[in-house]
Amino acid sequence: MNRDTVALTRRRLLGAAAAASAATLLAGTPRTASAAPRVKGAGAASAGRDVLDVAIIGAGLAGLTAARDLKRGGCDTFVVLEARSRVGGRTYNHDLGNSVVSEAGGQWIGPGQTAIADLARELGVDTFETYYQGKTVFLAGDVRVAQDLQGGVGAQGKVAAKLSELAGRVPSGAPWTAANAAELDKLSLGDWLARQDLSNEEKFSFSLAATLSLGAQPAQLGLLHYLSVINSANSDYDTLERIKGGAQETRFVGGAQILSIRMARELGHKVRLSCPVRKIVGWDRDIVELHTDQGVVRARHVIAALNPALCQQVVFDPPLPAGRAQLHRFWPAHAPMRKTAHVYARPFWRDKGFNGQVVPLDGPLIWSVDNSPPDGSVGVISAFVKPGFLPAEPKAAERILSAIYAQAFGDKALKPTQYHDLDWGKVDNWSMSCINPMPAGFWTKLGQYLHPPTGRLIWSGTETADIWAGAMDGAVRSGHRAALQVLGALAYPVREA
Repeated sequence: MNRDTVALTRRRLLGAAAAASAATLLAGTPRTASAAPRVKGAGAASAGRDVLDVAIIGAGLAGLTAARDLKRGGCDTFVVLEARSRVGGRTYNHDLGNSVVSEAGGQWIGPGQTAIADLARELGVDTFETYYQGKTVFLAGDVRVAQDLQGGVGAQGKVAAKLSELAGRVPSGAPWTAANAAELDKLSLGDWLARQDLSNEEKFSFSLAATLSLGAQPAQLGLLHYLSVINSANSDYDTLERIKGGAQETRFVGGAQILSIRMARELGHKVRLSCPVRKIVGWDRDIVELHTDQGVVRARHVIAALNPALCQQVVFDPPLPAGRAQLHRFWPAHAPMRKTAHVYARPFWRDKGFNGQVVPLDGPLIWSVDNSPPDGSVGVISAFVKPGFLPAEPKAAERILSAIYAQAFGDKALKPTQYHDLDWGKVDNWSMSCINPMPAGFWTKLGQYLHPPTGRLIWSGTETADIWAGAMDGAVRSGHRAALQVLGALAYPVREA
């Protein structure tokens, strides 16, 4: 059975299960807390209105997608608990005024990311193409070179083709199950690249691509993990790294956070903000207690839609099984990323044939991109900067980056009308890391503990997705899967004898 057939069969199976769950839940009177089927051992308390069917931790794309699916499936006794004072998780919009935004977190989608594209259509959110037309500027000291890369920055050629070929044999959702997983997971991406006789230009290109896509240098990334990410992109390196025809091809009108904002609006009072979960008691029993800053929530099932590293901030009583606890303890959370936005009266660089992309060989800037709205009514240059290489003080950071842009595009870059700066490692206690650079050896040791539920805890979040793990699309997919698991459990509960 080939991969496409397997995927099609899985989709049919999940679709049938979802339909069966929804049909069961929708039959007769709509469910309420008091009308929900009693589970074994729950006793009189489980029939009370204070016990919900589901508690969801996290109001990012994964948690809100799961909540939306539960509601559509006929389950109305649930709550979404969000630690932050806003929804959206690792997506966040800077408000630039006049209904214009610039994304401070996740923002792009591309070919194959159908789950989030479908969600956007359902929510009435339009998309538009990332602006890439024109020349990219490379800087090395006083040397400036402008090149038209036709929508691509990362390396191409024989080495990229070899990575694509290897990726075809590494399942994106479970890389540790690959036939040669043990062999591949002994190496970092840097180890593997060192064997490929690369030119200096190719070394820089692969390093740049790895840093932008996964938040770390090749030496810090496991080869097995990197191949699993390429596998998500139809096992094509170019699809992962390019703008044109790649994972950075498309943006959302109104910014990516608008998806979460609209889902939360649909869910209304079921979303509780500023409500971090501090302790989870009885995950191995029929009724789970979640201790939050706003009181105790009791539920039959819990969807944990959050970065595994964040589970280190939650007390579990009883302690989680050793394997799952180790997964949380060793999950890498050292790629916070810092993203800035310079706003100008208009995208003046386009007039000179530039696309807004600047790639210095050294210094604080990793890469900049034209992040202007679809109508070009204002000009926005967003940038990824190296943690610790730019002053924390916004005015000083603005001046340094403006000088780099001026070297690339001219003196008009020295006078932005607005500057925005978000360091995801410092913004709050709940972000920690935008993406997860998995090191060599991690997946073959701990990957087996990523997906299986732990008692009444169902693990969700982009990190658990079968494809596009780490991306916004992966978050949506994981939310769909978690809701399906819960709907099935609610449709066929264990009943008392």
